[in-house]
Amino acid sequence: MPLASTPASLSAAQARAESIGYLALAYTGKRLLLQIRHSAAGHYIGTADDDGPVSRESVEYFRSHQAANHALTTGRWQQRLEP
Repeated sequence: MPLASTPASLSAAQARAESIGYLALAYTGKRLLLQIRHSAAGHYIGTADDDGPVSRESVEYFRSHQAANHALTTGRWQQRLEP
């Protein structure tokens, strides 16, 4: 999937500093806030829009919402660089 060509493209570090999804921006051009999401595999840091989930941003899955939220607020999670 090609990267979206947006003038507002940010590095992964810049996106993280702004609490927006790097993959969501890179692949859809949407500036979506990072949030805790849930799937069958567990909780993760990702993004969603009105239509549902857009991106899984964290490499890790977390056992609970609380653990994922702690990782998000402390910055102790790893950014995925490819979908």
